[in-house]
Amino acid sequence: MAENTQNAVVLWFRKDLRLDDNHALHEACRSGRPIIPLYISEPDGHGTGPLGAAQSWWLHHSLTALQSSLRSLGSDLVFRTGDAFSVLKGLVGETGVDTVLWNRRYDPVGIPIDHRIKDELSKLGLNISSFAGQLLHEPTRLLTGARTPFRVYTPFWRALENSGEPPEPLKAPLKITSPVSWPKSEELSQWKLLPTKPDWAKSFNEIWTPGETAALLRLEDFIDRALDGYKEGRDFPSKPATSMLSPHLALGEISPARIWHATRGLSHTIPRDDVIHFRKELVWREFSYHLLFHFPGLPYANWNSRFNGFPWRTDCTLFASWTRGQTGYPIVDAGMRQLWKHGWMHNRVRMIVASFLIKDLLIDWRRGEAWFRDTLVDADPASNAASWQWVAGSGADASPFFRIFNPVLQGEKFDPEGRYVREFVPELADLGDRYIHRPFDAPEKVLREAGVILGDTYPQPIVDHAKARSRALQAYSATKDAA
Repeated sequence: MAENTQNAVVLWFRKDLRLDDNHALHEACRSGRPIIPLYISEPDGHGTGPLGAAQSWWLHHSLTALQSSLRSLGSDLVFRTGDAFSVLKGLVGETGVDTVLWNRRYDPVGIPIDHRIKDELSKLGLNISSFAGQLLHEPTRLLTGARTPFRVYTPFWRALENSGEPPEPLKAPLKITSPVSWPKSEELSQWKLLPTKPDWAKSFNEIWTPGETAALLRLEDFIDRALDGYKEGRDFPSKPATSMLSPHLALGEISPARIWHATRGLSHTIPRDDVIHFRKELVWREFSYHLLFHFPGLPYANWNSRFNGFPWRTDCTLFASWTRGQTGYPIVDAGMRQLWKHGWMHNRVRMIVASFLIKDLLIDWRRGEAWFRDTLVDADPASNAASWQWVAGSGADASPFFRIFNPVLQGEKFDPEGRYVREFVPELADLGDRYIHRPFDAPEKVLREAGVILGDTYPQPIVDHAKARSRALQAYSATKDAA
């Protein structure tokens, strides 16, 4: 048994990689006892790890940042691999600790795992406590007047808005009591979370700095720079008008309560509509978790069973063109290439590329959701699934299926000068504004002067949007008739 650890508390970090507003950490510090911070690399599918390869890159750097923060306070972070119950039980045997604390999670995979761990460790005589703080409100708290889960966003927003302000976020501790001797720890580098050959994440650090400190700085910068005008500006992908806090939220480097709190008292400097609209985006994440908690099949099953008979296509060639940003529709290709380059995509463009996959190509939304899950640094089990089902028309409070984005018109409306396309589709950089979103309509002379050869330097459209739209509506009509 490690020396002077019998009296210690194990603090199990999961997707809460922060010291600020961390309720389990606050309780551990309040106990006055030595604290053993722990992170467990669990087997795939156990819910606490990264959702895909891109988020693995983020996790490595986030854990490095967390360990550095803990060390600055005289503590450290223990890394272990394995089934969480087995790891915790083994650590208890090694150290003699009698208390384990963690912050709750709300995904359908993680909830039963946590219940089992709590039951089994309690049977061994341990004190187990879990805490809220990953959401503004617990999913069980907000219900309709009929005491049923919400299925529509707007009433959910109103209920949350009328339920009172979230509790004030807790401050990070100034010191953490450590045991005299530490349990053995694995090296983070052993987990091989970073890509090597090839290093497809080499461009991620152009725009991202994982970790709690970076998250708090990004929040401050967003409020100073972009919250004023957010409601309108957020739709234009070439503008730095979004918060870009989603990857920090996904791994819990910042809490939603801290973000909400930062928007209080701004009405004298920032239009109220901008603040409210930003808060509504934060609450969309809450609504997504509400849906996931009450409808655990959300990531893989149509929320609306009418879509179970939809005639999806399985064209691997078309799907590959979509993933590589080679569809012949510049706004779609720019989005997919931004995703590959930076592990992230602007929210407006996410809707455009999702609509294109689902409705122009008639490819199942689940294939798109899986691709995003693996390639997004902000991959989130609730938001990803709810948003894909929203675009597909199969989800809760979804956009109707017959709302089919025209990728050309969307590009011309939200990227009118083609700045976004030119950044991520450089082979079109010299094409004028008139044809930047419709190179297939450009005269041969214009293409030649811009150095564009359709079918060679840039692809011809893989589908005709007008025909694809008609085909999608026919498929939807047949599905409705069969329902």
